[in-house]
Amino acid sequence: MVPPNSFAPRVAAVDSGAPSTGQSAAADTHPSRWRMLVLLACAELLGMSLWFAASAVSAQYRTLWDLSASQSGWLTTIVQLGFVVGTAVLATLNVVDIVPAGRLFAVGALVGSASNAALLLAPGFRTALACRMLTGIALAAVYPPAMKMISTWFRARRGLAVGGIVGALTVGKATPYLVHAIPGAGIRPVVLTASVAALLAAALVTFGYRDGPYPFPPRPFSWRLVADIMREPRFRLATGGYLGHMWELYAAWTWLPLFISASIIAHQGHAGGATSIASAVSFAALAIGGAGCIWGGLVADRRGREWLVTVAMTVSGLCALLIGLTFGMTLWIVVPVALVWGFFVIADSAQFSVLVTESVPPHAVGTALTVQTSLGFLLTMVTIQGIPHMAQLVSWRWAFALLTIGPAFGIWSIRKLARMVGN
Repeated sequence: MVPPNSFAPRVAAVDSGAPSTGQSAAADTHPSRWRMLVLLACAELLGMSLWFAASAVSAQYRTLWDLSASQSGWLTTIVQLGFVVGTAVLATLNVVDIVPAGRLFAVGALVGSASNAALLLAPGFRTALACRMLTGIALAAVYPPAMKMISTWFRARRGLAVGGIVGALTVGKATPYLVHAIPGAGIRPVVLTASVAALLAAALVTFGYRDGPYPFPPRPFSWRLVADIMREPRFRLATGGYLGHMWELYAAWTWLPLFISASIIAHQGHAGGATSIASAVSFAALAIGGAGCIWGGLVADRRGREWLVTVAMTVSGLCALLIGLTFGMTLWIVVPVALVWGFFVIADSAQFSVLVTESVPPHAVGTALTVQTSLGFLLTMVTIQGIPHMAQLVSWRWAFALLTIGPAFGIWSIRKLARMVGN
């Protein structure tokens, strides 16, 4: 048995997928729950389109400002850093458990929209980095609150609900690549499309969202809340699984477009059309993750989170090894591996968040989710910056092999959590 502590145990068995509150599956009966899921999913899709708005046009920025591959990588890494700073502040000050989540989401989307649009006025690389960092800070108020918001509407099907939110943000992050795939679409249309989308996200939440029948109670500010969360062993193991997942995820998303473009050029012997084709394939590889998240939520609620995480991480880890071996081959070989990777690399993402909502008391859920995402995005900076160096050292054939460390660690962590709560 897990020894009791002051941070009351609330997690259900990982391999059951059941809600920790003891409610039956019939508890999710509110007639508005699916409408709210659709609304929040749309808002998250629109708001998170800001994330890769600059990354999708990094090739143009490299030409415009004569950037190296490592510098262009910072157009993504700096967003991660901003997100880490934002989530760290929100967690330390307990903001997500004090301020109404809908209000926080709307403010974050508005600030993100403005800072992203300011990118078009940037005279150089350093100013662009400042704009991207502020965008990342703003997105810290969009991503974790949305998971808390949808959790107020679902208990028994929380895995599916949070999976829907994560699936939507996955498609949202892919949309700049879709816009960029349109012939002639350069920096301005890609960046402005994302900013307008974020404005719409703020409007949707402001005028359409309300908390559901299972709200998390607000709490007074406490400096000790983060420390209390970190002492909970089940939170640490759930977050350990998440860290393994994040080690792989954003490096794959960031560098897959460049890998595909380089592979196309190597195969056809010239660069003609490579950028547009790579953008279209990259959009498909990222967007298919939305379907992966829905599948992951359904399977996790039925078969259990440990089973889902183990399958998803095993397949994604294998794809990280296999994708490099397709370099320079026909797209008929490269694309299927990229699509399978895109599906499974994100399929388990929502379940780590669900496990956190089940491992801490209700008054700490918002802060716990924020701490988890902050640590995960901090880790992504290592692999995002590491992959281009690996490509230089061992070529694209083996660069992504570094990412297999994450799935291996994640599987170990979640299986240990399953054994702990199963005792």
